[in-house]
Amino acid sequence: MSINQENEKAAFSSGNIPVLTVEGELLPEVWEKSLCQLWENGIAIKTQYDRPNDPPSRDATMVMIINKPFSEPRIHRALPTGLDELEIYRQEVVLGVHDHWIGSHGWSYSYHNRLFNYITGGNSEGGGKKYLDQIEAVIENLTECFYTRRAQAITWDPELDAKHHEPPCLQRLWFRILEDPAEGLVLNMNTHWRSRDAFKAAFMNIFALTDLQKKVAGRISANIKKPVAIGRYVDITDSYHIYGSYFGQFKGFLETLQTKTFEQRTYTSEYCEPFFEEARRKIASE
Repeated sequence: MSINQENEKAAFSSGNIPVLTVEGELLPEVWEKSLCQLWENGIAIKTQYDRPNDPPSRDATMVMIINKPFSEPRIHRALPTGLDELEIYRQEVVLGVHDHWIGSHGWSYSYHNRLFNYITGGNSEGGGKKYLDQIEAVIENLTECFYTRRAQAITWDPELDAKHHEPPCLQRLWFRILEDPAEGLVLNMNTHWRSRDAFKAAFMNIFALTDLQKKVAGRISANIKKPVAIGRYVDITDSYHIYGSYFGQFKGFLETLQTKTFEQRTYTSEYCEPFFEEARRKIASE
């Protein structure tokens, strides 16, 4: 069946966006499952980025549940970029190493800046601005009451984003701690996304944000003088899509699922560490 025939089949719809759910233990395992589910059960719909001859995208609302986000193997080989760039991206999200690029390099915002340095006041001329470290507020809320339902952080700024041509995909993080009889305190995290390139962005996003989950758990643990384990990660995307412009490339990925074992499709963190270290040296030299 050709790509166009497949998309004609996918285009059949009741008018409702499908809601798909996948679950598993490992990050690369769940990401693979999400792509297969999306390809098989998503709908065909145009995007604002399509070129004249591009097939419509494959799209669905997706819920991913990763029960053990730090179990190995943790990294998928089908990255859209190199391993060194994966580490750079992690540092951009968690540490803000390139926040100074905002206003240049084509950046109008960063996830780190919105989460750690959210603008809460000021006027249209830029005077009187106030900034809020939302992640610090999350840590304080969970330190005071580990079962609070109010530990969240947002990225959306209605004044800036409603009409922007590239508004943030990530919308909200939500945290809560449960007490497990065997493991003790366990930090759970949900992330909510407006829109997401399933094949070329989602894995890197999850890799970085689970690292943020780990760091939040560590900070709370230090505050309360008790271990806080890393619990399940849940990822909810309103529009989880594969662009028609790279369907050919994506079909190559699907073929690897049939020809290679899971071990051959993934890396352990230990294997990746030399590449990550090279990325750290690159950032330090900037």
